[in-house]
Amino acid sequence: MRFLLAALLSVTAVTAHYTFPEFIAGGAGTGQWKYVRKTTNYQSNGPVTDVTSTQIRCYELSPGTASQTYEVKAGDTIGFTAMTSISHPGPLQFYMAKVPDGKTAATWDGAGQVWFKIFEQGATITAAGMSWASQGATKVTVPIPKSLPSGEYLFRVEHIGLHSAGSAGGAQFYISCAQVKVTGGGSGSPSPLVSFPGAYKASDPGIQINIYYPIPTSYTPPGPRPWKG
Repeated sequence: MRFLLAALLSVTAVTAHYTFPEFIAGGAGTGQWKYVRKTTNYQSNGPVTDVTSTQIRCYELSPGTASQTYEVKAGDTIGFTAMTSISHPGPLQFYMAKVPDGKTAATWDGAGQVWFKIFEQGATITAAGMSWASQGATKVTVPIPKSLPSGEYLFRVEHIGLHSAGSAGGAQFYISCAQVKVTGGGSGSPSPLVSFPGAYKASDPGIQINIYYPIPTSYTPPGPRPWKG
């Protein structure tokens, strides 16, 4: 009986995990892993839990994972599908990183202090507890800042499951990176810039937190504040 219960709990935990396999542009999906780098969890759906690992960057299955680059315009709304849905409570964030001269989105690894946040979605807090607008979503999108300079970028989605985050290493990171080429851009200067790994510590208050009791009075997602463009 104990074995059966443990097995059922294990299955439930796995099926509650999720991936972001498909890039969204123009309100439509573009095919799984076509413009999104295939992630290490493409079969297991399991999360990254070590914020000091290079997997916290794009969670890539292997360097040079074959993906195409999708052309979009500054100001367009883009995003990802969540398979099968975002089942855990926690914040949703989007980052971008401009590909350096001489490299392409298809070959660049995203290393260095190059990432800037363009969106963060925290919690709604009431006497009943914390609620998260992204929980249950099957699609998540964000507009590209209109003043973003033209060029090739890595576009990173991150959702942090905080249901077991009361101790260091308990937070679960679900991540994917798409490859995009932005046209019709402006002359903005995205900032602040951070690196992955490097942007987070396991003890950051937005990462190590008991979201259930006592109910927090405030919540700020980890990392820099978003660049508004």
